[in-house]
Formats: sequence, C-alpha cells, structure tokens
Amino acid sequence: MIPITSWISLDENEVEFTFVRASGPGGQNVNKVSSAVQMRFDVRQSPSLPQAVRDRLERLSGRRLTQDGVLVISAQRFRSQEQNRADALERLIVLIREASIAPVYRRPTRPTLGSKRRRLEAKGHRSTTKSLRGRPSDVE
Repeated sequence: MIPITSWISLDENEVEFTFVRASGPGGQNVNKVSSAVQMRFDVRQSPSLPQAVRDRLERLSGRRLTQDGVLVISAQRFRSQEQNRADALERLIVLIREASIAPVYRRPTRPTLGSKRRRLEAKGHRSTTKSLRGRPSDVE
C-alpha cells in the first residue's frame, strides 16, 4: 500500500511503470539504459479514491490525463531508474494530496451598519480635503 493521506492509500497494483530511454545529456549511458519512467494511473477506475477526489484529480491533471482517464507522469530528471521511479511516484502522491483537499467556498456577507457609516464619513473627509485644494475664489 502507498500511503497518501491518513484516510487514502493506493494499492501498488493500481500504478503501472514503463521504462523508456531518456532524452538529453548522459553520454553513452543514455543510448543503452532505459532510465526514464512513464507511470500510468487509472483515475476513473481506481477503487482507492473517493469520487470527489477523483473529480478534482481529473481537473488538476490537465494535459497529463488521457481521454480514457489514465494519468501519465513522465520522469527523467535523474540518471538512475530507481530515482526516476521514486520521483514519478512522489509527484503522483503530491497531486492526489492536492486533490484530496476540498475547496472552501466563500459565504458572502453584508457590511455592518457601523462599517457603512465609517466609510461614508471617510469619503466626506476626503471630499472636503480635495475641495480645499482648488484655487482660491475672489471674495470681496
């Protein structure tokens, strides 16, 4: 079991790893060793995730989600296959943790009578200050 939060954990069988050759620098090693990792996780069919978390995870995944609802995470930052595997798994865990946090919706409130009065008094003071800045009028 892969622990995500205190109440969510994934079964290892739900995550599928494929190892491919990485691009970029690495000398001859990059041509011989399949060190890059493509991790696949079926979001829609996962029995470990509650429906609300699945929906938020689909929204957060963006372009990494296929049309079938499979999340694909590619990791090739390290030269070691094991480090890339751990990196991909850690990124999945962070994504699911982020999706497990339910958004807090704002409840609209009305301003109090006192705050309305203070705002209007401040506007009056500001208006008076600005009106005194003009040219003096000819009073005879």
